[in-house]
Amino acid sequence: HLDAMRAHGLRLESIDGDALIQPVQATDDPASVAPVDTILIAVKTWQLADAIDGMRPMVGPDTSVLPLLNGVEASDQLAEAFGEGPVLNGLCRVVSHMSAPGVITHVGAVPTIVFGEWDSRRSDRVEAIASALENAGIAVDLPDDIDVAVWTKLLFVVSMGGVGAASDATMGVVRTGNRQKLERAMREIEAVARARAIALPEDIVQTALSFIDTLPEEGSTSMHRDIAAGRPSELDAWTGAVVRLGREAGVETPVNDEIYAALLPKEQEARG
Repeated sequence: HLDAMRAHGLRLESIDGDALIQPVQATDDPASVAPVDTILIAVKTWQLADAIDGMRPMVGPDTSVLPLLNGVEASDQLAEAFGEGPVLNGLCRVVSHMSAPGVITHVGAVPTIVFGEWDSRRSDRVEAIASALENAGIAVDLPDDIDVAVWTKLLFVVSMGGVGAASDATMGVVRTGNRQKLERAMREIEAVARARAIALPEDIVQTALSFIDTLPEEGSTSMHRDIAAGRPSELDAWTGAVVRLGREAGVETPVNDEIYAALLPKEQEARG
């Protein structure tokens, strides 16, 4: 992917129109990059530990670190490495995948970066980063409660990803033929969030189901695609986190337990 971008640029194939970014400034050596203003972390959750080690030379006294990973634990992992000071919390909303080296295909949702301070206040650095992103044409959402935002995405991706991967079915099939199981998985995640004092909206499950109904029928989550292809996936940070955090909070999660148990052998095989 890096070689292709360097040689031919980064090609975007999007429902909003295609684009070519060339030349691309990219490197696999973070040490060659001086301390920077802001780091957007866009790796898989299971790659975060390696990313933390690699990005240390890029983190200076005034650097902001913004995770855009799935799951709800990345900001805590970053705070353990760098302290809470540099770390923000966030997520991205987009349905896309790397369809070939140097090519990203966007198939659904309005690409949006959602982020904030740990306490969701509109700090000077949050406003500055938001302005820079918006000036680049990127949609930004600064929510009143960033914890609600990341758990809202978790509820969607874990339920859709888990049921989809366990049944090896597209979004269209899951939302029609397996809707009850999908909703039960969501209800469990909602219960875990509330047990952890996350103030999710009362209609969160219906809102998530309605959003899924708008997505392309042939769509799937990244975890589903990774498991189907025999690659390491984000199972531990998705379904595994629900099971683990539910156990810590004393909340039963039978549907997610079942999905995790069904997918874990495939995950272990992918990891050798």
